[in-house]
Amino acid sequence: MSTLPVLRAGLLAAALSAAVPAFATPQQGSGVAWDIVEGLTTEIGPRMAGSEAEARARDWGSAKLKALGFQNVRVEEFKTLAWKRGPESAKLTAPYAQPLAITALGFSVPTPKGGLKAPLVYFPTLAALEAAPDGSLKGKVAFIDHAMRAAQDGSGYGPYGNVRRQGPTIASRKGAAGVVIRSAGTDSHRNPHTGVTIFAKDVAPIPAGAVSNPDADLIARTAARTAAGGKPMAIDLTLEGKPFPDAPSGNVIADLPGRDPSLPIIVIACHLDSWDLGTGAIDDASGCAIVTAAALAAQQGGQALRTIRVLWSGNEEMGVGGGGGAAYARMHGSEPHAVAMESDFGADKVWAAKFNTAADNKPMVDKVKAALWPMGVVPHDGETEGGADVAAIIKAQNLAVIDLGQDGMHYFDLHHTPDDTLDKVDPAALQQNVDAWTAVLRVIANEPGVIGKAEAKSE
Repeated sequence: MSTLPVLRAGLLAAALSAAVPAFATPQQGSGVAWDIVEGLTTEIGPRMAGSEAEARARDWGSAKLKALGFQNVRVEEFKTLAWKRGPESAKLTAPYAQPLAITALGFSVPTPKGGLKAPLVYFPTLAALEAAPDGSLKGKVAFIDHAMRAAQDGSGYGPYGNVRRQGPTIASRKGAAGVVIRSAGTDSHRNPHTGVTIFAKDVAPIPAGAVSNPDADLIARTAARTAAGGKPMAIDLTLEGKPFPDAPSGNVIADLPGRDPSLPIIVIACHLDSWDLGTGAIDDASGCAIVTAAALAAQQGGQALRTIRVLWSGNEEMGVGGGGGAAYARMHGSEPHAVAMESDFGADKVWAAKFNTAADNKPMVDKVKAALWPMGVVPHDGETEGGADVAAIIKAQNLAVIDLGQDGMHYFDLHHTPDDTLDKVDPAALQQNVDAWTAVLRVIANEPGVIGKAEAKSE
């Protein structure tokens, strides 16, 4: 027998083994931050506000923070209006039969039994819907289009997110039986983006959903044919999610006590809950991982002067009236705070820093800038945002704010979609976040003087 076939087989096997890695898995990180985001997404997964999973996440977070050496770890429960997803589907029935990838928006009400079969009316913008005559959409479903584009600072989410936040209310006022929007996202995948919509008190809630960007493109192309004299569009829509009041939620809070307990504290926040389509890795397990790891790292080499408090907030995603952030302000509004910060924009690298501090704090701010400079994090002008989980305490106590801006070019590809999973977290970028936060905390948590907010500019 010739040895040539055997030799060829051996060479082929060797080539294949060299081409295929032994473990075809995403990068694995290490350290406190990675352990938190990996553990929370693996052991708990989706954490919808008011759900049993969110309750398990609170227990998980409390145990994790105690194990890491935090003190005064506690769960502070509160009641909230929540929402539960049900079966959902959609398809164009005219002029062409086409399935649509759809997800219900939070606080959508159910379609009638058997679904909602109705004409579909196309609006290229939210403004076009606003201009529609009152009552013109009776018995119809409105479709609202828009054109969100990626931006490093995520600035498109404000205006284009209004399609989701305000569109359903406007459609209801026009008499619509339901509303569908283009997802508030920047990807081209067939993944719809969920998110909350809040109906105004003077309108009747209606079924509300979002389709993926490719499906929105399909609807837009079909609408153009209709406008050119083609047959009208129609949709068959089923959305069975519904709100439920007085649901249990809660915050997880933990402290690293400072050397001087008389000084106002530093509070750093994230949110523990997530939407249900993915596992909440970038939104916002990464944020909880970043602030927690940075708080611990800021203590290396010695106890900080000020207490650093970590707030893992509940019900940020559907937080009517502020969710966990508002609950925190109600429960802790009498305790002096100095600075509030939040991480809730994924895990891509920090590139910008914004400050809202008093003029007398310039030396402190200069130290922060100097510490961030070697990391490529540079100061930027503009308003600080703080974030939903710290907004209420900032307002209640007129607190100083420092924002660390992350690169948001790809954030809204993943935001509120099934793709929000651990494999999207780059361990190196996650650690860069921790390093940047640590640099800031080492300065501000050891500032002995008064830390104040900049005076409001006169008109």
